[in-house]
Amino acid sequence: MKREERFRKVIDYFSEAMPVAETELDYRDPYELIVSVILSAQCTDKRVNIITPPFFKQFPDASSLATATKDQIFGLIKSCSYPNNKALHLLGMARMLKQSFNGVVPDTMEDLQKLPGVGRKTANVILSVAFDKPAMAVDTHVFRVAARIGLTTGAKNPYETEMQLIKHIPEDKIARAHHWLILHGRYVCTARNPRCNSCEISHLCRFVEKKEKP
Repeated sequence: MKREERFRKVIDYFSEAMPVAETELDYRDPYELIVSVILSAQCTDKRVNIITPPFFKQFPDASSLATATKDQIFGLIKSCSYPNNKALHLLGMARMLKQSFNGVVPDTMEDLQKLPGVGRKTANVILSVAFDKPAMAVDTHVFRVAARIGLTTGAKNPYETEMQLIKHIPEDKIARAHHWLILHGRYVCTARNPRCNSCEISHLCRFVEKKEKP
């Protein structure tokens, strides 16, 4: 199967099976989203959603967070992974938002990546989820699933995966496709024991094709 056909069939499947695909992080505005995404690095969305309600009660916006101490932030996020580094990132992010962006989360890749704790993946999440822009964030799930299915070939890093995906996915579906691949990787195409037998797109998957070859 040619890659263009594989893309078309995979997109057709998810468009019908998962017409609504959204982040599993709880948030109400771009500020809450950027805090949640920074916290979610190597941490489950479920854990982040437990941490954030009391966090946002104490720090409801960038201005209030900018006046916090690292220890105050650490105390609220200590149950997530790498709380020390994340506390520093959150404090630095809030201070830069206040000083350079009037407390408002920017909506460009260039400006987002100026913020402490915000790399390309996090910036793409903010752009697609908060601002509905055609951005493809590549985390470990997207990187793995895209390669397994055969949507990407030879991609050595998240950036190469991102470039291959946005080249073949229609612009109006890129933001949803990010969630399709994440959710598929989280619940079906898992890292260690992919559920190929119950996967609805196994007939389109290069990983399955290779396993079935004698």
